[in-house]
Amino acid sequence: MTKKIVVIGGVAGGASTAARYRRLDEFAEIIILERGSFVSFANCGLPYYVGGVIQDKENLELVTPEMFQDRFNIDVRINTEALFIDRENKKVEVSNLINDSKYNLEYDTLVLSPGAEPIRPPFKGMEEVPVFTLRTIPDTLKITEHIEKHQPKKATVVGGGFIGLEMAENLHEKGIEVTIIELMDQVMITLDREMAQYVHFELYRNEIELILGDGVDSFERNETGQASVITQSGRKFPTDLVVLAIGVRPESKLAKESGLELGKRGHILVNKQMQTSDPNIYAVGDAVEVTNFITQKRITIPLAGPANKQGRIAANNIAGKTEEYEGVLAAAVVKVFDITVSQVGLNEKDLKSNEIEYEKVYLHPMNHSGYYPGADKLALKVLFEKNTGKVLGAQVLGGSGAEKRIDVISTIIHFGGTVFDLEKLELTYAPPFGSARDPVNMAGYIATNIIKQDVKIIHWHDISSIQQNEGLILDVRRDDEFELGTIEGAKHFSEFEIRSRLDEIPKDERICLCCQEGFRAYIVQRNLSQRGYKVCNLVGGYKTYKMATASQEELKEMAKNPPFRIIF
Repeated sequence: MTKKIVVIGGVAGGASTAARYRRLDEFAEIIILERGSFVSFANCGLPYYVGGVIQDKENLELVTPEMFQDRFNIDVRINTEALFIDRENKKVEVSNLINDSKYNLEYDTLVLSPGAEPIRPPFKGMEEVPVFTLRTIPDTLKITEHIEKHQPKKATVVGGGFIGLEMAENLHEKGIEVTIIELMDQVMITLDREMAQYVHFELYRNEIELILGDGVDSFERNETGQASVITQSGRKFPTDLVVLAIGVRPESKLAKESGLELGKRGHILVNKQMQTSDPNIYAVGDAVEVTNFITQKRITIPLAGPANKQGRIAANNIAGKTEEYEGVLAAAVVKVFDITVSQVGLNEKDLKSNEIEYEKVYLHPMNHSGYYPGADKLALKVLFEKNTGKVLGAQVLGGSGAEKRIDVISTIIHFGGTVFDLEKLELTYAPPFGSARDPVNMAGYIATNIIKQDVKIIHWHDISSIQQNEGLILDVRRDDEFELGTIEGAKHFSEFEIRSRLDEIPKDERICLCCQEGFRAYIVQRNLSQRGYKVCNLVGGYKTYKMATASQEELKEMAKNPPFRIIF
């Protein structure tokens, strides 16, 4: 008997489910219902069409309905909306949005991939200002057409997440002055704040106006016709264009009205086989609630990679191949002007909320051999379980290859690996691509030294305890580095003077050693600890401390005329 599969929604989750199921069952009838005009398109590429990096809009549509028909014999019905699911009779009420005709469609198995919609709060005065969201190809075309027609001079992006940052960059590339307004005290809330500071620096370096800790209150247009955004603190920012990038909410109305179980925030609940509370209905993508791979707690992650994997697993289970979705690690990457921002696993906020005992390391290695032209710095943070060394998360920012290191660490996390595995990994090396000691290995070396107690450490946020308890902060950098800035109250010995000035270093005080990035202080720490001194090393060095503690005004000044390459 021929099986009938109906998929509601295309793009990553729905399209991958349909295509995978066809590969497993050549004879099934497969129908995709897509409310929009495009069934499979590059969501993540949309900001780059606005910026002109992607110039042909045809490149945004990955697979057309005709291609689905010709290659997979899948019936794709665009501009078609599913109105109601009759679960008892296994039928879907469908509306053709072109001619407004309605009909019922029977199914054996139904797959929901409705996705998510941009959050659009009812701000006062929204009708006075050109306000856009970005989720689909038509959204992109509306923005580009507005820019071409009205030639805006100023744009405001509300929200500092992935889409907000990408839109800020691409509007800037069009010659538009951009202001980002973010309610939180940092952009990219999935990063720990001290790591987000590198993103703040890069935005300031590219003359993006960044407003943190101050959300939007309303919009207005004055008597001269000038539109403005007014923040909750009362500040007013003139603008010609507004892009809302606050986040997304699940398109789960159809599931709710059909009586399927939903999570607290309205996402569709599924088991590890991607089945909903109705065994004949599966759900995948941005609208579903899954589990975090590490904590096994419920989580929602609107990312294309997980959606594709969920679609494949759903298709396998529909075809009788039992397979489970193990959970999401939230591996992600975004380009912010000249830096790559990548992350995976849990951040410190997650670890604290889950009451997990953890430790962390910071380092600033080159992305490839320093003597080979074009080398750039990376800022790397790895979080791991305090006693076992099990890797729990990582954040890497900087030049090319940041995402490569996150991919390696993501693999380690997936297989339950530890920092001891990081130091032992054999990774490729040639001067244009890496170093003989890869940054991933280096993170492992530092972390294992901490676990083995070969080095005692202190973090940037604990420096005040040294200062308050009259301990000694010893800066062992070069004279020229020290003169450009140091930790308040620090005493300065160059690393090369240590052996000749031992009598000036007190043995009865706690000593915190500081260099630029951590390595030179570690060398001095090994020397002094063997001589009986009570020493600890500032992890990540002055660079991490400075970035973590800098105010936004200080970052702006550093970005205008950095005295040295403190960032990358």
